[in-house]
Amino acid sequence: MYQLQPLPFLYQDLEPFIDTHTMGLHYQKHQRNYLNQLNLLLEKNHYNYQYPIETLYQHLSLFPASYRNDILFYWGGVVNHDLYFQSINPRNREIPNTTLLKMLEETFGSYEKFKAKFIEYAMSLKGSGYTFLVKKPDGSLTILNTMNQDSPLSYGFVPLLNVDMWEHAYYLNYKNEKMNYLSNFFEIVNFSYANSKC
Repeated sequence: MYQLQPLPFLYQDLEPFIDTHTMGLHYQKHQRNYLNQLNLLLEKNHYNYQYPIETLYQHLSLFPASYRNDILFYWGGVVNHDLYFQSINPRNREIPNTTLLKMLEETFGSYEKFKAKFIEYAMSLKGSGYTFLVKKPDGSLTILNTMNQDSPLSYGFVPLLNVDMWEHAYYLNYKNEKMNYLSNFFEIVNFSYANSKC
């Protein structure tokens, strides 16, 4: 059975940018529900958990076609949230290391231009989903949006960083002021995972 990944911070550590109540609901209700639903589907299909969760999407042929969309949805909910929770951490915050910073500068012109483009993409997202910084198969960087729980992994990209644009991530704090949420995301953004992949 796949397990809930522990958070690298306490719920209250994200105050005042994300309040303790929102963080607790996000992790204990939303993330846990995605994981529970995924495990239920996998157990129903006698899956023996032989693959790391990150590669499960590569093995959908193990399951009847009628289950694959639901498995992919809940799997995406788990891995997308895992990355989001790694992408924020005010306690042990890392900035882009030399390698990643150089890639950001080569792709976007500067870190500040990357930040502006990332926010622009997130603001353009219609409905629920995520905005990702990803590494393409050729090793270059790009920003992309995914709808619902789609993961860039399914399309051959390596996700490095993301922001959750589902309303449950921000609505209690920001209502419909998504720009404020995104500006404050960059007050707590953590590049440790992205650094490790570049």
